[in-house]
Parts: sequence; C-alpha cells; structure tokens
Amino acid sequence: MNNRNKVAWFVFVALAIAIGLYPLLYLFVDREFGLLASKDESLLSNVFWNIGFYGHIIFGGIALLVGWVQFSRKLRTRYLDAHRLVGKIYVLSVIVSGICGVYIGFYATGGFVSSVGFIALGIFWLFTTIMAYQAVRKGDIELHQGYMVYSYALCFAAVTLRIWLPLLSIAFGDFVSAYRVVAWLCWVPNVIFAYFWVRKKGLQLG
Repeated sequence: MNNRNKVAWFVFVALAIAIGLYPLLYLFVDREFGLLASKDESLLSNVFWNIGFYGHIIFGGIALLVGWVQFSRKLRTRYLDAHRLVGKIYVLSVIVSGICGVYIGFYATGGFVSSVGFIALGIFWLFTTIMAYQAVRKGDIELHQGYMVYSYALCFAAVTLRIWLPLLSIAFGDFVSAYRVVAWLCWVPNVIFAYFWVRKKGLQLG
C-alpha cells in the first residue's frame, strides 16, 4: 500500500469510527441536538418514532463501526472466524437499522423529496446486505464481496451526509432545502463510487 492509499485508508477508518460513535452524543446532550431540533414536539413524543429513530442511529452506528474491518485483507486472512463473527454483527445491525430507517424515512424533514431519498437508501442498504449474506452462505465469495462494497458504501451515507449537510446549509441558506438535496446526495455518489470500485476489482454481480 503506497502512502496515498495509506492516507485514504486512515481517513476512511477515522470517519467511520467518529460517525459510528456519533449516536453516543444523544445520550449526553439535550434532545434539541442535531436533527431532532427540526422535529415537532408531537413527533418527538411518539413512542414508535422514537424506537425507530434510536434503533436506526444505534445499530447504524454499530454497522459503521464494525463494517470497515471487513475490508482489511490482512484481518480477513489471519482471523477468518473473527471476520465471520463481525460479518454477522454487521448484517444484524443493518437489518435493524435499515428497517428502522425506512420507517422514520416517512417522517423525514423536507417532506416527500427527503422521504423518498431516505426510504430508497434504506431499501437498497437492506437489499445489498441480504444479497451479500446469501452469497457467502452459498460459497460465492466474489459475489459476496461485490455486494458488500455496495452495502458499506450505502452505510457510509451516514458519514457523507454529515459532510454535505453543513456545506449545503451554508450554500442554500436554508436547512430544509439542504436536507432535501442531502437525502439523495449522501448516498447516490457513494453507489456510483462503489460501481466503479467493483468494476476495478473485477467483481461480477449476478
């Protein structure tokens, strides 16, 4: 691995860990923190929405925290059993976070445009992860690796959202308008990147 790749890997891992731990902030700060500040009181007091919200951010954080480990070839080859265990934790976390994400997507700030963007993200994240799991169960490692690239690219939307959102809020001068755009911008470019990465690695899907 050359120096540029080492820097890129370090930044990738640092962002995954930092945003993976981000949900912990909700345990120590007022509920007016972050995206909750844009929600009305009736929604914040809704039990099902709260289950969906915290289920999404907590298990999404776990998926982000453990998922990057799976891309280390050295760790995969030396500790195969640990790789399998982490993979199961990742898949379970994605299923919980993804289902919760689809549910709370219907209540997204910004209305229809935001909702469709986040619901689509949740559906594609669940689909690619389940496909990756089914592939490895069948022993198709190449297909498994390809779908996992897409799955974690979608998981990484949690990171890219927090990069784009403040920049777009400044550019638009309006949080709601920025949020409608970021509902798509946080994950569509990630999928495009994943597509070219999968092609570069010579992996075939289906």
